[in-house]
Amino acid sequence: MAKGKKRKVAPGDVASNRLASHKYEFLDKLEAGLVLQGTEVKALRESGASLKDGFAMIREGEVWMYNVHIPPYAPASRDNHEPERPRKLLLNRREIERISGRTREKGLTLVPTRIYFKDSRAKVEIALARGKDHYDKRESLKKKDQARDVQRALREVGR
Repeated sequence: MAKGKKRKVAPGDVASNRLASHKYEFLDKLEAGLVLQGTEVKALRESGASLKDGFAMIREGEVWMYNVHIPPYAPASRDNHEPERPRKLLLNRREIERISGRTREKGLTLVPTRIYFKDSRAKVEIALARGKDHYDKRESLKKKDQARDVQRALREVGR
């Protein structure tokens, strides 16, 4: 990858948390709606968001997302939103009960992996995840390097 080029998110995604797959092992993924203010929706469509330090928690039977940065919308200078405010996630009661039971297990957490628009509604994909040990991270890097070497060799054979 050339210097200066910013790596793009997947098509249709507003933001993605690529670092999370390095830090965590994903066990289950869920799609949830987001409760947003008007300027947040416009800011998402315009410039995206940052999920780098984001996490989700279950509080009083509701799922809340924290530390997700949605930048202020420049044209709405006076009526803008707070960039890192807690945001409520919309899930069925059955889904909330299922993930709350699983997050009580040792070492499991909820991590937002991507934000995208589906039929003009903002959605977030959250993953039930377990933190990787240092050994697991080295193992996944080794597998990634081996897959890259295989692809490189296949390309060379095809030439």
